[in-house]
Amino acid sequence: MKASHSLRKTCLTALLALGSSISVAADKLPVLDVESLKPTREQTIASLNTVELLRRHHYNKMSLDDELSSEVFDTYLRQLDPQRSLFTARDIAEFEKNRHNLDDMLLAGDLNFGFQMHRQQIDRVNQRMIYILSILNQGIDTLDFDTKQTIEIDREEAEWVADEEALKQLWRQQLQDEILRLKLAGREEQAIGELLEKRYKNQQARLAQTRSEDVFQNYINALAQVYDPHTQYMSPESAENFDINMSLSLEGIGAVLQSDDEFTKIVRLVPAGPAAKSQQLAPADRIVGVAQNEGEMIDVVGWRLDEVVKLIRGPKGSSVRLEVIPAANPKTDMTSRVVELVRESVKLEDQAAKSEVLDFSEQGRDYRIGVIEVPGFYIDFKAYRRGDPDYRSTTRDVRKLLSELQEENVDAIVLDLRNNGGGSLQEATELTGLFIEQGPTVLVRDAQGQVQVLDDPDSGVAYTGPLAVMVNRLSASASEIFAGAMQDYGRALIVGEPTFGKGTVQSIQPLNHGELKLTLAKFYRVSGQSTQHRGVVPDIGFPSLLETTDIGESSLPRALPWDTIKPVPYRMESQLESLIEPLTARHSRRASDDPDFTYTLARIELDKAMKERKVLPLNETLRREDQKDLESRLLTLENTRRKAKGEEPLESLEKEDPFLEAGNNPLAEPVDEKDKEDDPFLAETGHILIDLLQLKEQVANAS
Repeated sequence: MKASHSLRKTCLTALLALGSSISVAADKLPVLDVESLKPTREQTIASLNTVELLRRHHYNKMSLDDELSSEVFDTYLRQLDPQRSLFTARDIAEFEKNRHNLDDMLLAGDLNFGFQMHRQQIDRVNQRMIYILSILNQGIDTLDFDTKQTIEIDREEAEWVADEEALKQLWRQQLQDEILRLKLAGREEQAIGELLEKRYKNQQARLAQTRSEDVFQNYINALAQVYDPHTQYMSPESAENFDINMSLSLEGIGAVLQSDDEFTKIVRLVPAGPAAKSQQLAPADRIVGVAQNEGEMIDVVGWRLDEVVKLIRGPKGSSVRLEVIPAANPKTDMTSRVVELVRESVKLEDQAAKSEVLDFSEQGRDYRIGVIEVPGFYIDFKAYRRGDPDYRSTTRDVRKLLSELQEENVDAIVLDLRNNGGGSLQEATELTGLFIEQGPTVLVRDAQGQVQVLDDPDSGVAYTGPLAVMVNRLSASASEIFAGAMQDYGRALIVGEPTFGKGTVQSIQPLNHGELKLTLAKFYRVSGQSTQHRGVVPDIGFPSLLETTDIGESSLPRALPWDTIKPVPYRMESQLESLIEPLTARHSRRASDDPDFTYTLARIELDKAMKERKVLPLNETLRREDQKDLESRLLTLENTRRKAKGEEPLESLEKEDPFLEAGNNPLAEPVDEKDKEDDPFLAETGHILIDLLQLKEQVANAS
């Protein structure tokens, strides 16, 4: 998760609580007295308490010394100026004088230097707004779009510019780039000018609302997140409402969001929620606008996450429209689409596991593959606690579905855990117990090195036949515990993508002012391997159409590492390891002839090439040529796929990605039977299980 500077972290509570847009006349823009931003006594005490909790109780034992001070310095600097477009080399030289002093300051409760850096950043952001608005006031046509200049796409590691004149030149180039992206997305020049003028005035108005609390939260989190990305200080307001830096389950639309530089990014879709049911949204989509019913679309680029949340939330049954840039677009493409959703509550029964049977015919023989989709690890705690014998849970529902599928004489079963973000640890353990005789399921190691073993105490197995578990990058937490256990016991083939990789446990610690979320433990598989960082690596891997390097634990700065501890005794249920190589060979041969798999691999390579670009021209003609070339290459790939499937080719590239629209997005929620039939990844998993049946039959005949 990339940190954003404080401009993107400030809030206009009163206006946004009403879902109003901020439109401020240039001569009425409020002015912030940055010198008024100073630490309070409560914040000083909270910082001292935070320092002690981190030193004494965090899982990652680290000393607050000069080395850690240097890491805090770099983290804070990235928060304040992630694209190195606000501070000059001279500013940095001044800041550097205190690189190794932050530890002593924090131990003494001295927050002044952190506030000083932040005040300077706010001043510089305001200068940038004033400068850009002055250019926009002169008109977009005064900018040179026939230039030979280029712009660096990602400045995270760029050299700091020399002085303020160089900053102005950079700001001008960034504005030109922003205008070009909107032009290529089909916006008219007048509309672009109006949009950007309103956007920057709104940002300047929000900047004027910066509070001491915003500065303190950013600064103290620079310390907290050096320990790990899930350790976080939350101000009283943040603690009361939600966790800003981690995922946020939104009321009404069923999505999990996070801040990503200037944008609000979708991290996960809640199963059976409005966003998932729409089939029009996917993880890594970026939200750039929000509108109520038929109201005006409010541009939310540069807004705080909590501001966007307040606009999206609303009463059940009401409508909200989201303007999103699809994740499948190259990051240089600002083409957006509008998705309308009806807010509703997500019921337990909507998220329940469900099953179906897929029929295959191979080598003159018919096969029946049962599929159980498990959206989450749920349990009706209220019914369970009051002793209701019919309470709902993942394990109970899957047990029933397993029985029904076996009555239908299926040859093998797929457990589909794609996009399953986890849930009840108890359910992960009990679900594992349906497929093993008995034994340990997961280990939990605390900061003192003590290991707790959770196990399945009950003997008996609900299903003994061939089994595959499908996972992807959004299979997390309890999903990883279950998939890891199935892999370690040799009970199932794990198929798909490496999972999310969150193998840490957090606890909320109250402070005198706000709260601290603290990482206290890590999960380990029975084999002793951590689920942290790497996740569960499939036995047979599938490609992902969407870029997933920005999703998952390994994408987060300073994520705790993968490691191992001593395994616990457990009995392998079956030996699949010797069959993985021939199964992979068969899969590879089949995939090379599969139009959808071939297309996906080609798209990945094309997307990778686009992302490897370091600079872009600021020349409009060259940018349009680049866009035309990309569209031509995408059209060629799509028509190659269509030809192989016997479909009519397209004359031009449709606005929506035809591959994703067909229900083949590996990160989207499976929603109905038609999509399942068209899902090449699910179908291929069925073929892999048929291969497994055939190989086992050959071994049995040979013996």
